[in-house]
Amino acid sequence: MTKVIEPSDVFILVIPEYVSRSYLKIGDGSSRISATINAPKNNYAWDAAHALVKGQLHIFGGASDSYKIARLDGCSFNELPARLNDERKWGHAALSVENGQKALVCFGKYDDFRKSCEIFDGSSSAPTFAAEWTHVHGALGLYKHQPATVGCSYTNHQKAETLLSTGWTALPDFFLKIYSHGLVGLDNGAMLLLGGYVRKSDSVQTGIWELKEDQWSRIGELSKPADSGSAIYISSSVYYFEYANSAIHRLDLDENEELEAVEEIGRHPGRFGLPVLFQTDNDYCT
Repeated sequence: MTKVIEPSDVFILVIPEYVSRSYLKIGDGSSRISATINAPKNNYAWDAAHALVKGQLHIFGGASDSYKIARLDGCSFNELPARLNDERKWGHAALSVENGQKALVCFGKYDDFRKSCEIFDGSSSAPTFAAEWTHVHGALGLYKHQPATVGCSYTNHQKAETLLSTGWTALPDFFLKIYSHGLVGLDNGAMLLLGGYVRKSDSVQTGIWELKEDQWSRIGELSKPADSGSAIYISSSVYYFEYANSAIHRLDLDENEELEAVEEIGRHPGRFGLPVLFQTDNDYCT
């Protein structure tokens, strides 16, 4: 694990659907600070997926333009000449890969349920292996340091897959037919699944699940049902900003990356689904 940063020294830029409502959240929950982010449209981040590429925050697709690729330069989103290969309006996901040098962008819903993926290298985006299943609202995370995804919002399955150098391969099925959850890869190779909407019961769950050594286990509970959230792993804590109850959770891990404590550290100033998250400084764009 990296050097431990105390939650009081963690500052997360939160960019919701409407960029005018952006703010900084301190990791100990002590305060929320308004931030000013500029974009071509106020709804620029609506349903956009996000990932770091070479240390810079990028967003992909979304309601404002389902082919767009934009980079946050200072306090402003600048749209790049590069475009996505497939239209990704909502339900898609993005993930930093190859030690943060590139982003993997997959899935989405438009006229079909996409299985396709592409790799953005900072200047252009190129197709890569398509998944065996569609995973609309299935998220992307790292399992054994490789991209992975779980579930789907429309095709009613509980399949999990991981992307290897030869293509996508099956992981153990999840216990529930789930979607709109968060996925977070840990340094030890395990992957956490946070919250989510369960198809069979039509309910939002509180579960914190772990896939480790190819076995799923329920290792904890969020304080409230949670879905449509975004997660970020900083030092020894995972921060999860979710939609159902506008809650912000912090999951603290011990030195072996075992779950130690779960705390609700605040609430959004509104109901924000899939906010863009970026670790930054205490006075960024304030």
